[in-house]
Amino acid sequence: MQDRYLRKVNYMRISITDLCNLRCQYCMPKDGLIKKYHQDMMTFEEILEVVKSGVKLGIDKIRITGGEPLVKKGIVDLVEAIASVEGIKDIALTTNGLLLKQMAKDLKKAGLKRVNISIDSLKPHRFREITRGGDLNAVLDGIQEVLHLGMSPVKLNTVMIGGFNEDEVEDFVRLTISDNIDVRFIELMPVGEACGWAQERFISNEEIKKRIETLTLLRYDKHEDGPAKLYQLPEAKGRIGFINSISDHFCGSCNRIRLTNDGKLKPCLHSNHEIDILQVLRSNPKAIDNFLQRAILSKPEKHRLYGVEQEIGYRNMSEIGG
Repeated sequence: MQDRYLRKVNYMRISITDLCNLRCQYCMPKDGLIKKYHQDMMTFEEILEVVKSGVKLGIDKIRITGGEPLVKKGIVDLVEAIASVEGIKDIALTTNGLLLKQMAKDLKKAGLKRVNISIDSLKPHRFREITRGGDLNAVLDGIQEVLHLGMSPVKLNTVMIGGFNEDEVEDFVRLTISDNIDVRFIELMPVGEACGWAQERFISNEEIKKRIETLTLLRYDKHEDGPAKLYQLPEAKGRIGFINSISDHFCGSCNRIRLTNDGKLKPCLHSNHEIDILQVLRSNPKAIDNFLQRAILSKPEKHRLYGVEQEIGYRNMSEIGG
């Protein structure tokens, strides 16, 4: 289905929980989130109904997010159920990787195609600092496990934070040489309670790119459906991507819609506009298709993170899944 700006929307990101086993500084408050009541959260059965409705409108790509989706009981069963929906061509998952080593095999068997792993430092002490206590070795073990299982390319999402991890750019880039790993540098986004923190530490991807010009980057021109501008080192197995969410936004080609764990459809990550589909599911399930269509048609032309009509999302990133 196309939205009002003739963008084909075929990608649904589904946040199945806002809980997480980390407390990353730009994503979640130090003390975590206030737990929601069980009845206010979508069940897996309700999520599946929205997926089936989405397929009717052209949705064929699903990404499961959180919070941290691997802390959600029954995640493997949900992956299997979504993968079995006729019309779904791709199902992926974004994770912090802490539980990946022990769960990856079952997830692949259930139908999971790919994983994105969030990792912002390759130095143990820095990783603990930005995540407020995370174990870097557990994440690295998870990366090796999915490589072993052939779930490639493995995509590493790395948020560049001014004054914190810019000096690790080349270390991340070198990960692409011998393994089928895509490292994607993502600009820090002002979202939720971390808005001020993020604005103070923003560094553009153009600045990051300048730091690695000595590595002779080559433009990778193969078409790929996604926001990253791709490059590749000579003879490297993996690729390097730059996701310029702020400095050079990709709103003009945005093909996604988001479903939160409390049943809200978000046409835009950075907008506070939401459509309550959970209420519809429980009161008038036959109207789901219509409400999903309305959500797609209400996608804005672009986000308004800056400018006269500035709009900053009030939800923390952990609540909407990125």
